[in-house]
Amino acid sequence: MLNIGDYVVRLSYNKDILFRITYISPNQIARLKGVSYRVIADAPISDLELSVGMRYTNEESSIMSTIEATVEKIMKKRAEIEKGKDPRFQKTGTVLHVDGDAFYLNLCLKYYKMLDIPAIGEHISESEQPKRIKYLLEKYAPDILVLTGHDALNKNYKTLYDISEYRNSQYFVESVKRARAIKPNMSELVIFAGACQSYFEEILAAGADFAASPDRVLIHALDPVFIVEKIAECPFYKVLPIEEALENTITQFNGLGGYEILGKCRRGGPVVTDKQKNEAKENREQEEHVTLDPAHMTKEDIERELARPLFKDTRDEFESKIKQYINKHPSL
Repeated sequence: MLNIGDYVVRLSYNKDILFRITYISPNQIARLKGVSYRVIADAPISDLELSVGMRYTNEESSIMSTIEATVEKIMKKRAEIEKGKDPRFQKTGTVLHVDGDAFYLNLCLKYYKMLDIPAIGEHISESEQPKRIKYLLEKYAPDILVLTGHDALNKNYKTLYDISEYRNSQYFVESVKRARAIKPNMSELVIFAGACQSYFEEILAAGADFAASPDRVLIHALDPVFIVEKIAECPFYKVLPIEEALENTITQFNGLGGYEILGKCRRGGPVVTDKQKNEAKENREQEEHVTLDPAHMTKEDIERELARPLFKDTRDEFESKIKQYINKHPSL
């Protein structure tokens, strides 16, 4: 017997995706949530098989291995670019990731951290996102906004171009519209919105820069992260082509699309090392110890020099140094 919270696969789909049961209706229809893919589905209990001890299907395990390799490749490439150059610091802007799924949100935040991308996460259901977007933009003032969660196209849809055929696309569209009403300049705020099978064209028309899903396919939970990484690392003066933006994503052009944009990265310098800081401190300390030569100074010069603090010492240390100085200069 299957229960809410169980991990299952669908027999009619050749066990392609791992789901978790979130609800079972009285007539034994289960509401399913994808573990790796941002999809919600319904299926009869009779079509489900319990996945004992498995957290990924074979296909999903292969994808996760690819993701780990991609992260390693990104970090290695960054290190190679910086090799031999003078140290510089950079800021990539703040990412606000609003997600209808807490598990996916935490997963994305984990990978943002691995990729050194500053990100703030908010778990808000898709239907509530439009109501909260104004408050969130005012609170965090992000440079990059991600609006995602779960979505799905009706199984027996009549047309792809009717928003009522989609489970949550209307909320993504409305959230984007409200965000653009506050931040109309696309160079100021870059927006990704959508999830599995989302109404791609309508989300872009609402003002998003990137959206899911052109071919109405399932998108991976981490697809938004790899788009954001490209935006965050691209210099602010450089155009990021859509091909490059999607380079490291899992579903590529089938699941994601959008416009070319300007990046968000700004580099600066110099980076002051600990050694340089210590040397500067020593130089300042040396400058603070003034040697008085009364024979070549006016009365005003002597009074001015004696009026300013000579040492950054304790009282006892200061008095000790004064006594030593007087002993060396008995004429004073």
